[in-house]
Amino acid sequence: MATLAEIRAKLQASSQQNGGSATGGDNAIYPHWNIAEGTNATVRFLPDADPNNTYFWIERQIIKLPFAGVKGETNSKPITVQVPCMEMWNESCPILTEVRPWFDDKSLEDMGRKYWKKRSYLFQGFVVDSKLQEDKTPENPIRRFIIGSQIFNIVKNALMDSEIEELPTDYVRGLDFKITKTSKGGYADYSTSTWARRERALNEEELAAIKQYGLFNLKDFLPKKPGEVELKVMKEMFEASVDGEAFDMERWGQYFKPSGYNAPAGNKESKSAKPAAPVVATPTPDESEDTPVESSTASAPAKSDDGGSASARAQDILAMIRNRQKA
Repeated sequence: MATLAEIRAKLQASSQQNGGSATGGDNAIYPHWNIAEGTNATVRFLPDADPNNTYFWIERQIIKLPFAGVKGETNSKPITVQVPCMEMWNESCPILTEVRPWFDDKSLEDMGRKYWKKRSYLFQGFVVDSKLQEDKTPENPIRRFIIGSQIFNIVKNALMDSEIEELPTDYVRGLDFKITKTSKGGYADYSTSTWARRERALNEEELAAIKQYGLFNLKDFLPKKPGEVELKVMKEMFEASVDGEAFDMERWGQYFKPSGYNAPAGNKESKSAKPAAPVVATPTPDESEDTPVESSTASAPAKSDDGGSASARAQDILAMIRNRQKA
């Protein structure tokens, strides 16, 4: 387990370098984004079981591909398919390679943001106090949390505070964290979330749970790294999404599917179908877009244009991109 000093040193180095700027099916994810507005939930973060992870979280980078619907379905509604960004493994991402030049053209910036990677962070810990009524809670009280940029920045910035003398994940001198949900500009806002002012030792029940179940190895819950075939499929899906096409379940469903989507009984899949990639859990509403251009400091993501002219607009943009590539 890394010390607080090691975490601070790595955060500092990362800040200077960057200019300051799959989750399983065990129902362990605590959906803090579902708590009622004006309420809060108290959680206690725990260390990662991976001794090689300096932090007590792990970063996720996801790209959302919107589609007009599902091919072959009557009255199909718009859906979104999430795919992992290869930059999560420090490798070149074919989608971002295509999108990155869009930010050099003002008319393409909005479309670029739409397809840029979204960052979130996977933590684990206890839900100490919550009024959220869940349909089913797991037997193991150690939950996982998908944390967006607002909450993550509060967590990270506090670690650089010299008044905090011990890691917040310490079993004896650690700190609880209060997630508070309000709203701003029509979006959920978590900017008033805060660390507890007093240390709290884990109680007997919490310590017993750690002994019985053990800690999660957080990297085990990242999306599966795409192989050569999956990368080709991702590129095809991306091009079809920008073209305003529907999602082709027969063509791509064996690799990626809309989160929570169940294919109709009559839908045939290829005989050579492979197991679908792990489904990415529902993201928090405050994911960071981390675009390669200066962006607003507002925490809420930009609203996308889903109007009736979206398909025509996509065609215009594609034509501009392709013409520029030929030049």
